[in-house]
Amino acid sequence: MLKVGIVGLPNVGKSTLFNALTHKTVDCANFPFCTIEPNVGVVEVPDLRVDQLGQLTQSKKLIKTAIEFVDIAGLVAGAHKGEGLGNKFLAHIREVDLILQVVRAFADPNIIHVSNTVDPLRDVEIVETELALTDLVTVEKLIDTVNGKLKSGHTVDLDRRADILERWATALKAGRLVSSITLTAEESSEVKDVQLLTAKPILYVVNDSEANATSANWISPLGPDRTAFPLAIKLEADLASLPQADATEMMAGLGLTESGLDRVIKSCYQTLNLVTFLTTGPDETRAWTVPVNTPAPLAAGVIHTDFIKKFIRAEVISYSDFIVTGGEAGARETGKLRVEGKDYLIKDGDICHFRIG
Repeated sequence: MLKVGIVGLPNVGKSTLFNALTHKTVDCANFPFCTIEPNVGVVEVPDLRVDQLGQLTQSKKLIKTAIEFVDIAGLVAGAHKGEGLGNKFLAHIREVDLILQVVRAFADPNIIHVSNTVDPLRDVEIVETELALTDLVTVEKLIDTVNGKLKSGHTVDLDRRADILERWATALKAGRLVSSITLTAEESSEVKDVQLLTAKPILYVVNDSEANATSANWISPLGPDRTAFPLAIKLEADLASLPQADATEMMAGLGLTESGLDRVIKSCYQTLNLVTFLTTGPDETRAWTVPVNTPAPLAAGVIHTDFIKKFIRAEVISYSDFIVTGGEAGARETGKLRVEGKDYLIKDGDICHFRIG
């Protein structure tokens, strides 16, 4: 399951966002370091295709994909040296696939800010610096290890690894994230065992005022190089607490077509370059997640690992064709069902029937 860590400085709205996403009750008291242990919640990924396919094929069960969200305690300057609650929470970040950094942009004298002023870009740089300094310690230890091995003789692999580590160290010392360093396929393979915090994709949620967050003219305070979108987290929490009909009516009044929480979830998938394929029938309709450009046999292996070796072919119908033609029979009759082989790359919205030996 995809695992997303919600991080940021104390009192920026992390736990409120977590509550709204997961409908779980966690302590959101108005003081720093309220979150001591990370709270974990599993959230369904909104996907109307599953609902509509389930109705069309009269499925007994609907299963959507899911994301595990982890609410990680607030970081502060010096966390890599143990300031605040220190390295304990940096360790929690190592376990996630994607970092969702919440940044405060709203002004409210009643809510404490650890730096006493609201400055989104400064706050982002504080967190990124702590992640970078933590990674630098890791990289420098690896450099010492490689240099020790090089004393016994050079090899292509060792030289390549040493070069990559030095490039990473240079970037981290300059305050840059490891993800900004482009590696070749061979280089990536050489250091695939190294798990660094700043190598993880980061998505930024700017917790802004309701007026700003719902404005079509919103401009990110984090600059063009960071993928960010606005969210009025208090508003989203209020919407999440309402019955669906009331929430829909309230969103319509605000000119919103979907909740910000749905945008968060979908953006996590997009940031990780994931696509969803579907299977459907009377027993169940189910969504499955794979990386972009996954070959059909490996996609079948997500359903059951034996399917990879026993894969024969995939019968594929696009979601739109399936709906327009009224189902599999109609797709066959109109030539919309395609037979694909082992080299076929799964596309988002493919409805698949895998033929297995």
